[in-house]
Amino acid sequence: MLSPRFLLLRSAASFTARSFCAAGGVSKPGRAPDMAEGDPLLHVSNVRNRLREIVGASTNWRDHQQAMSERLSLSSMLAKSQNDLPAKTMKDSYLEVHLPLGSEPQLREKYLTFHNTVRFGRILEDLDSLAVLISYSHTYNPTLKRSPLSIVTALVDKIDMRQHVIYPDCDIKFTGHVTWVGKTSIEAKMHMSQYVNGAYTPVLDATFVMVARDPENKRAAFVNPLKPEGPEEERLFQEGEANKSRRVALSTASLLKVAPTDEERKIVHSLFLNTLDTKTVSFRSRILPPNSVWMEDAKVKGLEICHPQERNIFNRIFGGFLMRKAYELGWANACSFGGCRPSLVAVDDILFQKPVDIGSLLLLSSQVCYTQGNHIQVRVHSEVFDPLTRQHNTTNVFHFTFFSDRDVPNIIPMTYGESMLYLDGKRHFNQTVEP
Repeated sequence: MLSPRFLLLRSAASFTARSFCAAGGVSKPGRAPDMAEGDPLLHVSNVRNRLREIVGASTNWRDHQQAMSERLSLSSMLAKSQNDLPAKTMKDSYLEVHLPLGSEPQLREKYLTFHNTVRFGRILEDLDSLAVLISYSHTYNPTLKRSPLSIVTALVDKIDMRQHVIYPDCDIKFTGHVTWVGKTSIEAKMHMSQYVNGAYTPVLDATFVMVARDPENKRAAFVNPLKPEGPEEERLFQEGEANKSRRVALSTASLLKVAPTDEERKIVHSLFLNTLDTKTVSFRSRILPPNSVWMEDAKVKGLEICHPQERNIFNRIFGGFLMRKAYELGWANACSFGGCRPSLVAVDDILFQKPVDIGSLLLLSSQVCYTQGNHIQVRVHSEVFDPLTRQHNTTNVFHFTFFSDRDVPNIIPMTYGESMLYLDGKRHFNQTVEP
């Protein structure tokens, strides 16, 4: 049985983005009253500027080496243990950031698609920056001018869509705070809402996991413990503990480490039997069933040259940029596979394995790995390619669930490796439905 959020999701393929953001459904920009004040500290474009101030990063690429070398002196400010740091509350890290698409038409251009909808890849960039700022708000030490910590994204645990349409001319609000803390890691939950019909309507919920490292971004560093206040905060903290346990269990049961379950093996064998040519009675003769596509034929690939413009405050490629590029490639693959413009249902388990350096050649490979009814599960694998050594190193793996307004073809694996991709895709898809 599909979860309630699926009942809200219908494809926006034929949707012409006429906004009904103002009260009474009048088609004009939805300008929220709390954004009229124009506080620059709450503006989405100011988030990365605040991060640069906290870290002491330079805005000029030519000065980045000097700025990073100056951070080496901050190593002495790192805590020797977590017990040396004061406990913080969830209120200490709470942030509210505005994206005034309705109030600032000039900003809207950056977020528009050709079809006059909002580029979700840009939203991913904003969420990534906000998660970092929330984490720095939790670790803030008023006695220090600069933070000795290098806080980076380790994992996008989950992004659940609660609305299938994001209007291009309605103001958006991001809110979020820290909900769980380990010794060196931080979980940040964020919510995005949009000003529609005179009130804010929930659009998505996101959970990011961040890690703290030393000024050189080489070794783990301690972060302030979290002290929940009240039953609601205690519930959020326990949910964070459960999320950590779930991630450990999923990693332990990964198909890259252990064999499929008995039920999964039966699924793979059934797929195999369904592709055998009954006329030849041969293990090697395979035929494609009706309304099906071989997995090998459901790929889209791309390449990015990583320029300084896309760097983060630590002069590596910005994680939000990687997510945007992966999402856009995954969306294009789902669109081509399903034959219409799909809607995003969920993003989960985006793992940041290695940082991407400036100047890298980034290879992106998108694969439709599982389908069910109107749904398309897409896996995007990114790796850095060194043209001099010819070596490939995986940097990220992304998982996206899309919804089409029509039934899509069945995806059929042919090799054992593709069968494992199929099962992995099925596992991720099942995380978006009710048990």
